[in-house]
Amino acid sequence: MRKWLLCFLFLSLFILSSCSFQTPNPTDELNTYLNHWKNERFSDMYDMLSAESKEQYEKEEFIQRYEKIYEDISANDLKFSYIQLSNDELKEIKQNKEGKIPLEVEMDSVAGIITFVQDIDVTYEEQDEEENWVIDWDPGLIFPELADGGKVQIDVEKPKRGEILDRNKMPLAINDIAYEIGIVPKDFESEADEKEEIARLLGISVAKIDEKLDEPWVKEDFFIPLKVIPRSAKDTFKQLTQIPAISYTETSGRTYPAGHAAAHLTGYVGKITSEEMKKHKDRNYRETDFIGKQGLELTFEEKLRGEEGIKISVINEDKHKTTIAEKPVKNGETIQLTIDVNAQDKLYDSLEGNPGTAAAVDPKTGEIIAMISSPGFNPNDFTYGITQANWDELMNDPLEPFVNRFAATYAPGSVMKTITAAVGLENGVIKPNDGLTINGLTWGKEDWGGQTVTRVSSSGGPVDLRDALIRSDNIYFAQQTVKMGSKKYVEGLKEYGFEEKLPLPITIRPSQISNDEEGIRDEILLAHTSYGQGEIEVSALHVALTYTPIINDGNMVKPILLTSDKKGQVWKENVLSKEHAKELHDDLRDVVRMGTAKNINDEKFPIAGKTGTAELKSTKDGTGSENGWFVGYHAEDKDLIIAMMAEKSESIGTSSYASKQVQKALKEIKKGK
Repeated sequence: MRKWLLCFLFLSLFILSSCSFQTPNPTDELNTYLNHWKNERFSDMYDMLSAESKEQYEKEEFIQRYEKIYEDISANDLKFSYIQLSNDELKEIKQNKEGKIPLEVEMDSVAGIITFVQDIDVTYEEQDEEENWVIDWDPGLIFPELADGGKVQIDVEKPKRGEILDRNKMPLAINDIAYEIGIVPKDFESEADEKEEIARLLGISVAKIDEKLDEPWVKEDFFIPLKVIPRSAKDTFKQLTQIPAISYTETSGRTYPAGHAAAHLTGYVGKITSEEMKKHKDRNYRETDFIGKQGLELTFEEKLRGEEGIKISVINEDKHKTTIAEKPVKNGETIQLTIDVNAQDKLYDSLEGNPGTAAAVDPKTGEIIAMISSPGFNPNDFTYGITQANWDELMNDPLEPFVNRFAATYAPGSVMKTITAAVGLENGVIKPNDGLTINGLTWGKEDWGGQTVTRVSSSGGPVDLRDALIRSDNIYFAQQTVKMGSKKYVEGLKEYGFEEKLPLPITIRPSQISNDEEGIRDEILLAHTSYGQGEIEVSALHVALTYTPIINDGNMVKPILLTSDKKGQVWKENVLSKEHAKELHDDLRDVVRMGTAKNINDEKFPIAGKTGTAELKSTKDGTGSENGWFVGYHAEDKDLIIAMMAEKSESIGTSSYASKQVQKALKEIKKGK
């Protein structure tokens, strides 16, 4: 029995010992190799190659090739799978100490998902005095098409940038022919003189031209590009092409046909900067790309830009090209605005180059017909590289043409009285026919410390709402608002969208009631706010919108800028009763017929509206500039509201100037419909 046990133990130890020296499964090492591959540990992958593979491919070459290709195609999210071998198949590979295992590879790339199936050869061999399974490698494991040689090529197709069109599909920002101007050195006839003239016409320095000509790649008969100019620069192009050394090629560019009139609205594109590339590193911008810098070009950059088409191919030694992944180009979207470019031009021209802003809105549909900031600038200059001289001129211009005034807010002056009246009517504090007895030109409460409210003209009797609007009586509105109280007044203003972002894709500063987030705490400030002074500030567009309930039976229309948006939406519902809306309309018509805007009264072209003059004082008792306002619409057609602010216009008539220019714009725009 003891002898039998000893034999059994010896046999068991022999079997265990024999098992420990069995050939390991090739799939164990394969899984390790695939894990290195998945994590792009190419050095570790190389260490697992067969001796023959290592002899044929240097380690540095192996690593660099993977890294270069994977970086170029932005390979990521690698996945692998192989068919599990049957016991017989596994046994055969072990016996032969070599075999093929079908491998399926999937990865994401700049051109989309790439998948392929390729046999991976495994061999059992001794390396460094140890035997193990290794990989017989060739370039076909990068991509099968590379197995017999060749290289990976990436072709990029640039998308066409989407265009910005007006309501009638007239161009505001479009793709157009541009000219790349350059020099062919051998064609110089009088080199120094020609360089001076080229520098003057292109707005660059002679030193910059010499720098381009001194590049190491330059030869006498080469075309040396200097600058791109738009097709609209006809005079400059004509003068340039008369210079012997000048040559040009046609290229594509961005053009803004409305120029100064729509510059702040459209914005412009320019060459992308390194900072912008870092900011948008997930969007695959290239150093040669253009990007929206301001205005709608910036706001809708993602939609306008589109997506580039990318094709990844393998080109073999016979120049045969095989596509392994392709993402078709997606051109940018066309953005169509509710803006009428002709109305935009007319409204811009109406300010005659004076600083100011204006907005024209269809009160029924909410469509923004025009929105201008004056003075403007030429966006075409920025797209192709503005000269230092032009930049300095813009920055030093006292009229500040680069400031976007339609996106800013200003003290509204007496155009605010219509809104104050509407709030007071709705909460019952103001009763249209109830008159206030007001004596003299100033009024203030005893506890105001001597501060007062001043009105321009005295009244011969009690002042009712109609009379207060016609004569623009500051004291009437101050007294009614103080009686109303801060809480009711502020709540009423918020019903008109004050302190709220306008529901638009572009950024316009929200209109504010006061500098205090809690509202108007001071009674004196409350009084001044009622007639558009104090700390209240509004944008021209918001002012126009606040007048739409007068036309829409009490509903405030929602503004829209895109033709794809639904028309006639209500932004603020029932802020005014129909009765009060009619009351205010009639009063605003009388403001023009016999009040502060009677300078534009024309029974053949009846306008209803309200004037305003906002005083800009640095101190309570000091003097300052004045902004002139007018909000008006055709009293019968009621199809267009224009709100205009003429900045620092005390020398040209403040509100009387604004009212005349609104009348002019209304007539011209309606004539053009």
